[in-house]
Amino acid sequence: MSLPADRARNGAGGPRGSNLRGVRAHNERLVLSLLRSRGEMSKADLTRLTGLSAQTVSVIMRALEEDGLICRGQPLRGRIGQPSVPLGLARDGAFSLGLKVGQRSLDLVLVDFLGGIRTRVTERHRYPTPDTVVRFAVSAIADILSQLGADERARIAGLGIAMPFHIWHWWRTLGVPEEALLDWRGRDIGVEIGAATSLPVQVQNDGTAACGAELLFGYGHGPRDFLYFHLGYFIGGGIVLNGSLVPGRTGNAGAIGSMLVPDGWGGQTVLLDIASLSVLERMLGEAGEAAERLWDTPSEWHFPMPLVEAWADAAGRAIAAAAAAAVAVYDFEACLVDGWMPIPVRSLLVERVRAHLAAIPASGIDLPLIEAGSIGAHARSLGAASLPLSARFLLDLQAFASAGAG
Repeated sequence: MSLPADRARNGAGGPRGSNLRGVRAHNERLVLSLLRSRGEMSKADLTRLTGLSAQTVSVIMRALEEDGLICRGQPLRGRIGQPSVPLGLARDGAFSLGLKVGQRSLDLVLVDFLGGIRTRVTERHRYPTPDTVVRFAVSAIADILSQLGADERARIAGLGIAMPFHIWHWWRTLGVPEEALLDWRGRDIGVEIGAATSLPVQVQNDGTAACGAELLFGYGHGPRDFLYFHLGYFIGGGIVLNGSLVPGRTGNAGAIGSMLVPDGWGGQTVLLDIASLSVLERMLGEAGEAAERLWDTPSEWHFPMPLVEAWADAAGRAIAAAAAAAVAVYDFEACLVDGWMPIPVRSLLVERVRAHLAAIPASGIDLPLIEAGSIGAHARSLGAASLPLSARFLLDLQAFASAGAG
């Protein structure tokens, strides 16, 4: 049986398009996903990468441009013939809301199509409850929407929520009575906020969401396989394999905080008991520092540096142990480390992880590269906002690959 012309040109590697009637939405998502991951490209480049005909690509690009989702860049001169005009995602083509539910704060952001934060509303708390989260979200969303024009409001893809799963299990670590968090068992804040705002809502584990932000809005040319560590009140993480986020069977893949690591005293403990910012908060309090200032702003800290260095060294040793254990299960190319902290502190932590990892025996395995993440303190909020954008406009490359394998 002969293949259609477009499929015959596909070649090896990467998701391919289809010219079959009824799958235009898929082809549009494919084009938008390529522009998202690779930046501006010409029609010729998109034709080559998708395997679609030049005519089909032209039709798709015209439709996306008319919808305001893509825009023309500066002509590329200096070549033979007419200058090529690259196309890229339009920054104002779509917007999304992202809500981070943290153990110490709530954070709501309005994000544009390129991942730029347009508006941010925050609120600190002692611990999260469903009532306070729903109240904050509904109020903050109404306030943000009131500042937008009708066209901008129409371009909002929805609301994503990044939150720890099974919040009621953390009462002891948070230092609150068990009953203070029990209300979470019977509540679905996604449904409640969606009903109050009429927005489509998606919920994801906060560590996985932060990893998704790195994948969608990060450098764009990072490793294809990596394990992601994000340090918030608790340390969490995510997994990326072959360039796709892997949420896992229950959406809790990359729950590295529960990994057993050496405790530094000859025993073992879970990673979150050493490499979380809750540990630094406790150390600050014991030293007579105003520990609550840890959550004011992640751009700069004014704490005694020896204390921060002691925390970073212990956290780095524990993360290194977790990285070595993980790479023995899957051959990750790299481990990325990010979190709610100033860039110099993140650099210090990365350096300590590298140093401790180099000291771990690695018989029969290749230890991963240790690199800093590229998003920073607001990765969970951005990851939450990425959920509606991905669901509405982008191609799930992992799902496409799975379908194509059949």
